[in-house]
Amino acid sequence: MADATAHADSSAIPHARTEAAAGTHHAVRPGQPNGEERAAVRERAGGTGADLAMGHSERLRFLGAATRRIARGLDLDETILGLCRATVPAFCDAILVYLRHPLPVGDEQPQNPYVLRLRRTDRLPDAIAAQQGGGAGPILHLVTDAVPRVELSHTGALAEVLRAVRPVFADTALARAALRELVGTGRLPEGTRAIVAPLRGRRRVTGVAVFLRSPERVAFEQDDLQVAQQLSTHSALGVDKALLYDREASIADDLQRTMLPDDLPQPTGVRLASRYLPSAESARVGGDWYDAIPLPGSRVALVVGDVMGHSTTSAAIMGQLRTTVQTLAGLDLPPQEVLHHLDEQAQRLGENRMATCLYAVYDPVAHKITAANAGHPPPVLLHTDGTTELVEVPPNAPIGVGGVDFQAVEFDAPTGATLLLYTDGLVESRNRDIGLGLDLLRAKLTEIARLTRPGAAPPLQELCEELLDIAGPGDRDDDIALLAARFEGVASDNVVFRRLQAEPESVRAARRLVRESLNHWDLADLLDPVELLVSEVVTNAVRYAERPVTLRLLRSDVLRCEVGDDVPQLPRLRQAGPEEEGGRGLYLVQKLARRWGATRLGTGKLVWFEMTVPTPTRSG
Repeated sequence: MADATAHADSSAIPHARTEAAAGTHHAVRPGQPNGEERAAVRERAGGTGADLAMGHSERLRFLGAATRRIARGLDLDETILGLCRATVPAFCDAILVYLRHPLPVGDEQPQNPYVLRLRRTDRLPDAIAAQQGGGAGPILHLVTDAVPRVELSHTGALAEVLRAVRPVFADTALARAALRELVGTGRLPEGTRAIVAPLRGRRRVTGVAVFLRSPERVAFEQDDLQVAQQLSTHSALGVDKALLYDREASIADDLQRTMLPDDLPQPTGVRLASRYLPSAESARVGGDWYDAIPLPGSRVALVVGDVMGHSTTSAAIMGQLRTTVQTLAGLDLPPQEVLHHLDEQAQRLGENRMATCLYAVYDPVAHKITAANAGHPPPVLLHTDGTTELVEVPPNAPIGVGGVDFQAVEFDAPTGATLLLYTDGLVESRNRDIGLGLDLLRAKLTEIARLTRPGAAPPLQELCEELLDIAGPGDRDDDIALLAARFEGVASDNVVFRRLQAEPESVRAARRLVRESLNHWDLADLLDPVELLVSEVVTNAVRYAERPVTLRLLRSDVLRCEVGDDVPQLPRLRQAGPEEEGGRGLYLVQKLARRWGATRLGTGKLVWFEMTVPTPTRSG
C-alpha cells in the first residue's frame, strides 16, 4: 500500500466555480438498475455481502455500522483503515484516500502549495470480484497506478471539486478531470463509476476519498452521494481527532522529556544510570520522573516520583514538583523535610494533586543512605554476591494528602552494591500485583548478577535495559522511570576534615592542613595553587562568619576542597578595581580551579572548588 498525506486548505484555491461543480449534475440518471438487476448482482455476489445496490433501510444500517467503525480509530491510520474496511466491498469495489501533506493541526495555518499524498488504498478481493463476474482488472489498474503525490493547481479541476466540498459523480468533464489528477493521465476504463468526496473537517478540507465501482457493477445511485457525504464527514472528523490527539501526546511528551534530566551527574563515590519508558497505552503522556542532585559534602540526592494520572496536566505537575525538589535539595534539608515541603507545594497546586516520591541522600564518606518515602514502592539493593534486599522504608502517605509526618531511615551503602529506585510501572500492572512484580524484579537482578563475570559488577546502563524486560509490552500500562546507583564510596584516608574558629589565625591553620594533606597524598604539584585558593576562600569565610568554619579536602579522581560557614549570602564574582585591596579571591578561584561553585545551606553556605589530579608518571 502507498503511504502518504495531504496539504493546504480550500482558501488556497481560487474561487471560480462551474455549474457542474455546484452540483447541477446530481439528478437521477437514466439506466439506473431496476429490482431484477439488483437481484442478479446479489446472486453473483454469492451471499458475500457485496451487494452494491442498497435500499433505503440497507443504507441506514450500512451507515450506522460504517460510522461506528470509523469512529473507533484512535490514530490516523486506524481512522483511514476503518473507512476502507467499512466501504469495501459493501459500498464500492475500491477506494483511494488522499490526505494533505503536511496535515495542519487546530488553528495552524496550512502551507502552500496545496499537496495531496496517497495515504491508503483498498480494493475488492479477487475472489469476490470473480463471483461478481467482472474480474478486478480495471479497478486493480486504478488502484495500483494511482498517483502517490498530487500538487494541485489553483485553477485545476480537482481544486474546484475540493472547494465545492460536496461529493460528486465522476460523470461530468470537471469531475472526470479531477479524477484523472488522482489516478494518472492514462485513459480511465470505459464505464468506471466513481464518486469523488472531499474530506472536510472542522475548519478545512483535509483530503479526498475516491469510491470506485468497476464497469460490470451496479452504478452508483443519487442516494449514494448522501452516503459518501456521511462517510467523508465522519472520516474527516476522525482525522481531526487523531491529529489533535497526536499533538496533545507530542506536547506532553516534549514537556515531560524536557523536564527530565538530559544526563545524570557523576559525583564522587557513586555511578549513576537511568531509563525512562513511556506507557504503551498512555501515548507517552505521564508524570513519572527521576533525578540525581549533587549536594554539599560530595553527597548526592536520588529522587524518583510518580504523579497520578496520564495527561498533559500530569506532566505539568511533574515538572513543578521536580523543580520544587531541586530547590529544596539546594537547601540541604533532611529527606523527611523535603517531602514535607513538597507535600505543602502539591496542596498549593490544587485539589487532587497526588504523587508518590522517594527521596534518598547518599554520603560516600560515611557509606550511608538516608531515605524518606511518600507512598512509593520500596528500593531494592543488589549486593556484590548477587543477593538482593528489599529496603524497608516507611511508606507514609503520598504527596498531596496533607498533614502527614514523614519518617526517614538510615541504612548502609556497601561499596560495590547497587541501589534501584523505580516507579510502579516496572513491578505492577493489570495482570500482576506489586508483590509478584517485586519478586520478579529481585529474581531478574539475581540472574543478571549470576551471568556477570565473577568479581565484576554488571554495567549499570545494561542492567537498566535488562530490567525493563520484566514489564512486557502487553503488560505495560504505566510509565516506567528507573534510577540505578552503584556505590563506590570514598575511603576514610582520602578525606580530611577540620573545624576552624572564625578568626584570622585560622587562615594559617588552613594552609598548614593543605600542605600536610597534599604531601601525604603525593600531590605536591598542586600544593601552591591549592594553598593559595584555600587561603582566599577561608579568609572570606572567617571575615564574616560568627560560628566556626569547616574545611574539608577530598581526594578521588579530582581534589575537592569545601569551605562552609554560617553566612547565607553567596559570593559574587566581580572584577576588582586597581585601587581595591580585596575582591580578587573568587577571580583567582575561577582562573585556577577546574570547577567551582557555592551552595546555600539551611545553616549558611558552602563554597567549593575542584582541581585536576595529575596522572602519575611511570618510571622506566
